[in-house]
Amino acid sequence: MSENKIETAAAVAEDENHIIAERRAKLARLREAGVAYPNDFVRTDLFGDLREVWGDKSGEEIDAAAPAVAVSGRMMLKRVMGKAAFATVTDFTGTMQYFITPSDVGDEAYAMFKTLDLGDIVAARGVLFRTKKGELSVRVKELRLMTKSLRPLPDKHKGLSDPEMCCRQRYTDLIINEESRRRFATRFKAVSAVRRFMEQHRFVEVETPMLNPIPGGANAKPFITHHNALDIDQYLRIAPELYLKRLVVGGFERVFELNRCFRNEGIDTRHNPEFTTIEFYATYWTYRDQIEFTENLLRYVAREATGSEKITYQGTEIDLSKPFARLTPAQAILKYAPKYQAEQLEDEAFLRAELARLGAPQPDYVGIGALVMALFEEVAESKLIEPTFIIDYPVEISPLARASDTNPELTERFELFIYGRETANGFSELNDPEDQARRFQAQADAKSRGDDEAMYYDADFIRALEYGLPPTAGCGVGIDRFVMLLTDAPTIRDVLLFPAMRPES
Repeated sequence: MSENKIETAAAVAEDENHIIAERRAKLARLREAGVAYPNDFVRTDLFGDLREVWGDKSGEEIDAAAPAVAVSGRMMLKRVMGKAAFATVTDFTGTMQYFITPSDVGDEAYAMFKTLDLGDIVAARGVLFRTKKGELSVRVKELRLMTKSLRPLPDKHKGLSDPEMCCRQRYTDLIINEESRRRFATRFKAVSAVRRFMEQHRFVEVETPMLNPIPGGANAKPFITHHNALDIDQYLRIAPELYLKRLVVGGFERVFELNRCFRNEGIDTRHNPEFTTIEFYATYWTYRDQIEFTENLLRYVAREATGSEKITYQGTEIDLSKPFARLTPAQAILKYAPKYQAEQLEDEAFLRAELARLGAPQPDYVGIGALVMALFEEVAESKLIEPTFIIDYPVEISPLARASDTNPELTERFELFIYGRETANGFSELNDPEDQARRFQAQADAKSRGDDEAMYYDADFIRALEYGLPPTAGCGVGIDRFVMLLTDAPTIRDVLLFPAMRPES
């Protein structure tokens, strides 16, 4: 940090400490006078509700009704003009103006109001009216300080502009930045819409363990913890898939879980160690049924959360209303990197050499299917801006997916990409217990060769399959990444209330 920045930071800290000291002195006086943090005010009205009922009424209509209100919220602006004062106050539904005069509240309460600070939680009883400038307001008859704010809020014009501080102090970010409040409101709407859509299609919501004796359901590096009472290591789940399919075996033929997963991997604009997904499974569906269902799910959620099936992300319009494209990995490579020839994608030596040239060399033990997928990731994935399903993945990188009846080297699997990012992953489920056992063994062999993301052999899951899993298709959708698209958020941290961060120094 430069010398000037250090001096500026020190000056800001000193100024803030002075303000906090002044506010603590005010709090000390409140304690001496009685209950400093009262809890006896009954709020009967919310600002958003009042605006909905009275917002289009004239001043004369409001005066005739003289609606009495009891409101409370955080004071964001304050203006004292001699014998009258105004305060802009927010609650979780919106904003309202308080109008305070000594003739309405008394000299003592008016003097108290003048000592209040921005950020204080202030309750009021009064009558709704419209000012001469047309602003719907509360003419305050009784004023109460409910909570003293000891720390100063960031400047209302500059807001909380440091992205790291917005994430680290999300509470302050939400107080100050309306854009953040809107973004998270959209996220909450999206999550609610997901649940509604699933329930409308007769899926039941279930909960499966977060602590797993064996990490499974995806290729990823897990977090490890220790259970003292059982004296065993356990793993934070990387995916709920294997438990959800156990439930399908048990007779719950349409299930979904919307919850957290954990992966001990890097942090970047698209990855956080804990993240939210929905996984859902339906019997007698194939991966093509899941493709259609997933497409309709995302359209519905976008419409419910934003009011439109067209979204703009980082300046690019993405139209979810149109049918999503479908390409195989090879077709995507040939479309978006036309310098390659189809025969080159069947040449293992060429693929290895090309991936090495691109800075993505692959281990000796992977086959040609994995090499094609690696090349796809290097030259085509980032160019899939419009929603595109990549279908028919190789068996060797799809240990839980059903192999194609026409080509045993491929699986009935898809991944959905939007704006170059994986958003969903689904497939016809592998329900042959002997084939699944062989796939698990191949994964275990890969792990023994150094692949720390390969799956473990799950003997209990094999036992469940031996009781019989009906023909089933499943899918998982990354909620965080989809909300990024819906809210035009450049990083995943912007759509997580409390993203993972290094401890403060």
